[in-house]
This record gives sequence, C-alpha cells and structure tokens, in this order.
Amino acid sequence: MAVFTEVAHGEAEALVHKLALGELRELRGIQGGIENTNYFLTTDQGEYVLTLFERLTAEQLPFYLYLMKHLARRSIPVPDPHADPTSASPHHPDGQLLHHICGKPAALVDRLRGHSELTPTGAHCAAVGEMLARLHLAARDYPRHQPNLRGLAWWNETVPLVLPHVSAPQAALLHAELAYQNHVATSSAYAALPRGPVHADLFRDNVMFEAGRLTGFFDFYFAGVDAWLFDIAVCLNDWCIDLATGAHDAARADAFVQAYASVRPLAAAERQLLPAMLRAGALRFWISRLWDFHLPREASMLCPHDPTHFERVLRQRVVHPVTMR
Repeated sequence: MAVFTEVAHGEAEALVHKLALGELRELRGIQGGIENTNYFLTTDQGEYVLTLFERLTAEQLPFYLYLMKHLARRSIPVPDPHADPTSASPHHPDGQLLHHICGKPAALVDRLRGHSELTPTGAHCAAVGEMLARLHLAARDYPRHQPNLRGLAWWNETVPLVLPHVSAPQAALLHAELAYQNHVATSSAYAALPRGPVHADLFRDNVMFEAGRLTGFFDFYFAGVDAWLFDIAVCLNDWCIDLATGAHDAARADAFVQAYASVRPLAAAERQLLPAMLRAGALRFWISRLWDFHLPREASMLCPHDPTHFERVLRQRVVHPVTMR
C-alpha cells in the first residue's frame, strides 16, 4: 500500500461521480505495503479505499474483485467493490467492478471499520481462525479459477533472482528449502489437501477489529486457488509467533486451530503436512521480501519489509517443527 501513481483530486472525483457515490471530500495516500497504490477516499456518502494496481493485469484482477463480491454476499466481512451502475446486465448482474484511472486498472471498495490488532491475544487468533474457516467454505462455489500467483512456480522463478543479494548460508537455506518444497508438492498427502480460494496474505495488518470484535479481512490481491492449509500456515506464521524471534506461540496457535476446526474439521492430510506448510509459508514471504528489498520499484512512501524476519521464522520451523493436536 505505497503510492506509485499520484492521483489528482479531479481524477478521483470523476470516478466517484461515475460510480454514483456522491461528492468527493478527501483523498489521502496510504503509507505502508509494497504492491499497489492505495488512497483513502471520503465522499458525502461514505468512506472508501481506492486501489490502483501496479503489477496485476486487467486479465488477472476480476478473480480478486468478484471473489470479494462473492464473499460479501455470503456475509463474510470483506471490502465490497463498487460497480459502474450502468454496467449491470442479466448475464452480468454484478456489473463492472474493474475501473481505470491514471491509465491504471483500479477498484473502489468500502473501507472497513476498526483498526489492526498488532499484539493479538488468543481471543483475537480464535476470531481470525473461525472467520478464515467461514471464508474457505463460503468460497467453495466461487466459479472463477486462478492459481496462487505467488506459489511454488513463482518461488522457483524468483529464487535465482535474489541469490546474488544474499550470503552463502542464506543461499544454502534457500536452495535446500526450495528443493524440500518441490519434493512435498509431488507427494500423495499434498495431492489430498482440500483446496479452494485462499486469501494467502492474512497478516495482522490485513484484519480489522473494533471493540474486540473482528470487523473484516482485506487486501485480497494475493488470493488464488491453493491448499486451504497454506492459508492456515500463513496465519500461524504471523498471528501465533513471537515477532522478535519467530518462535511458535503454542497457546495462540491452539486457539486459532481449534476455532478454525470448529467450523471446518481438518483432514488427516492437513494434520500430517502442517509442519511442511508452515515452512512453505515462511519461505514464500522470505523470498518476496528479499525480492522487494533488493529489487525495489520507485514509489512515494515505499517502505519495504525486513526480509530477515521470515528467514528467522523459516529457521525456527525447520529446527522446531510444529505439529497439530
């Protein structure tokens, strides 16, 4: 959520009028993140988030936007994308959710209430686990299909690009873990994992709480069809660790998993492969942070994340495998 593309007040105002959302009152760039351009946008009718997509293409974007609309209609608290009111038809009742501004594909979604909980308790983790299971079940009949674009194929393509920027011990770990994950992906247990649309980036700063109650998940622009266990692992690697060391927090993890399983019981293959998927989740974000840190794009307010955090998490997961009760 950096600002790569500067949006003028008049350009945003024209989009607001096109979507019949009232009169523009305020447009403010959002600091943080590294993928898209984001603005808070306020009109006399409400508060919204304007996103300009810097890497994703117009062909890829409908998967994310219509997934959010699909989930919103099934009472999953996500930012609801706004359509051009003139674009709906009997064959396309949702209308056109993808727009263009400043020559970039863009979307305008409702702004969620609340704030991110950056020091979560077991109760916060349980709330996230329960809602993630509800999301997985609600998305089972989503008709569009797009793979996780930051999955194993991307790891294999990207590791050679970041190797010149890391130390010899780091390179050895990257090579070894990538080989391990390629091996896991050929196993019968991996093939048996339940699959469907996943968020794939559900970190603490992508969830909102208000007065202790979960009010929504956002930033779906890494979503794709993958193993649901991968989504669980990404969450456990962020919500249920000690941030300073990457060490596993068993109490918070148990709260998360039990709440998730109360909605969708876990399969035997998921329990078997949890240690491998925790390593996969750590590897995925170590690679992407290395890429963003060493091969950055220019942007106003760009704040790349520290890659060494997920190196620590991965080393913890290799040395201290986490099993599921």
